[in-house]
Amino acid sequence: MNKQISRVSLFSLLLLALLVVATTYWQAWEAPSLAARQDNSLERVAQLEIKRGLIYASNGKTVLASNVARKSDGETLYDRTYPTGGFASQTVGYSTTGRSQAGIERSENAYLTASNANLGTIWDKLSDKLKGVTVTGNNVTLNLDVKAQRVAESALKGVCGAAVMLNPKTGAVYVMASSPTYNPNDVESNKGYASILKAPSSCPGSSSALLNRATQGLYPPGSTFKTVTAATALDDGVYTPTSPFYDPGYCTEYGQQIHNALDESTPEAYGNVDLLQAYQHSINAVFCNVGKKLGAARIIAEAKKFGFYSTPPIDLPSGEVSESGEFDSTTGRFFTDAAKMDPGRLAFGQDKLLTTPLQMALVASAVANGGTIMVPHLVKEVRSPGGSLVTKTKPQVWKHAMKPQTAADLNQMMQAVVTGGTGTAAQIPGIEVAGKTGTAETGPTDVYDAWFIFFAPANDPQVAGAVVVEHSVGGFGGAVAAPIAKALMQAILPAASNH
Repeated sequence: MNKQISRVSLFSLLLLALLVVATTYWQAWEAPSLAARQDNSLERVAQLEIKRGLIYASNGKTVLASNVARKSDGETLYDRTYPTGGFASQTVGYSTTGRSQAGIERSENAYLTASNANLGTIWDKLSDKLKGVTVTGNNVTLNLDVKAQRVAESALKGVCGAAVMLNPKTGAVYVMASSPTYNPNDVESNKGYASILKAPSSCPGSSSALLNRATQGLYPPGSTFKTVTAATALDDGVYTPTSPFYDPGYCTEYGQQIHNALDESTPEAYGNVDLLQAYQHSINAVFCNVGKKLGAARIIAEAKKFGFYSTPPIDLPSGEVSESGEFDSTTGRFFTDAAKMDPGRLAFGQDKLLTTPLQMALVASAVANGGTIMVPHLVKEVRSPGGSLVTKTKPQVWKHAMKPQTAADLNQMMQAVVTGGTGTAAQIPGIEVAGKTGTAETGPTDVYDAWFIFFAPANDPQVAGAVVVEHSVGGFGGAVAAPIAKALMQAILPAASNH
C-alpha cells in the first residue's frame, strides 16, 4: 500500500512539475512568438491595451509614431497616431485598431509591443502585469535623417519616384523616400483610405501611394547598370579603364542599329574613346559591344554578386521588398536564362531588366566601400521605456561584389562622370562626388525613367544612394535625378553645408 501511495505521489509531483514548466514556457518564453502572430485575434485585442513603443527618427527627438489613449468599457485602449503625417510613411508604415500593419510598425511589432524574446523585456512585462499597470512597448529609433528625408520628399513632390541614401560603410539607411506619399493617420478613415488606395493619375500603372517605390518599385535602370557591366569587364580582366574602342554612333545587335542617346551637348558619335570615357559620357554603342563580348550569362553572374536575384535583407516586412533582375512580363517571374537575353541591351540596362532604387543604391555603395556591400538597415537601436538599451544594430557584410581594384577603378570612372561627363549637375564645390546617370526608355517616345546613383566624398565615402523619377517627359538622368542627389548629399554631409 505504501508503495502504491508513493507511486501516486511521485506521479502527481511529476504532473505538477510538467504543468509548471509548460505554463512558464508558454507564458514567458513563447509569449513573444504568440504575440507577434497577427492571426491571433485574442492577441490583437490584447495589443490595444498595450501602449506601443514610440518610433523616433535618428535624432532621437522627432517622434514618427506615438499613441492616443481612449476609454472603452472601462478599459484604457491605445490607438496609433503619427505626429509627422506623411513623413517617410511607406517606411514607418501604420498600425490600425484591427492591428493591420505595414512598414516598421509590422517588422518591429515584437519590440514595439514588448513581445520580443529579450530577457529584460520579458521581466519588465511580467512585472507590469503583476503590478496591474499598463504594459509599455520598447522604443525604436531609426537611422532616418530628418533633414535629408524632408529634402528628398520635397524634391519628389508632384512626381512619382523614389530616393534611397545610406552609409556605404555601415549600411545605415539615412533616406528612404517614396512619392507619392500618404498620411498614415488617414488609413482608418473610409474616405482617407480610399484616397490613399487610389492610384495617382500622374503615376504610370495602377500602384497606389501605399507602394514603397524605394524597395518595391521595379524600373529599367538604364545606364546606371553600366556600373555592373563595367565591373564585370574589369573584374574578369577582359578590359581595363584604358581599353580602346571606336564609336561610330551605333552598335549593331541582331541586325539592328542601337544608337547612342543624346544626353549631353556632344556629338552622337564619339570616335576613338577608352572604357573610362565611354562610361563618363554614357556611350551606349560601346557598352553594347562590351555586352556582346562578355555575354549575358557573365553579366548576370556579376549582377548576382551585387544582390540581383536576391531580396535585400533590409529590416522591413518581406512582402515590402522586391528582388531585381531580368523580368518576364508574360510569366510575371524573374529568369536567368541567358539564351532569352539580349546581351547588348542588357549591358546598358535595358532589355527586360528591372530593379529597385534600393538595389541600385547598393550598387553605388559597393563601389564606395571597396567592393563590399553591407546589410542595409533602418533600425538604429531599440530601448526600453526606461531608456536602457535592448538592442543596437551592428554593421554586417552582405555581399562581396567585386575586387577592391575594380572598385577603385570604378570610383575614378564615376568621378569622371560628375567632373566632365553626363552628371555635372551633381557637382558640389569642395567635395569630390562620384555618380552615374541613367535614362531608361519606358515605351512612349521621349518619356524616360531618370536615374542617378552616387556616393561622396569620393576619397572617403560617407553616403551613397540612388534617385529615380518615373516617366519624366524629355528628362534625362543628368538633368532630372542628379540635382536631387546633389541636394541629398548637401543635406547630410557637414562639409557640403558650407557651400
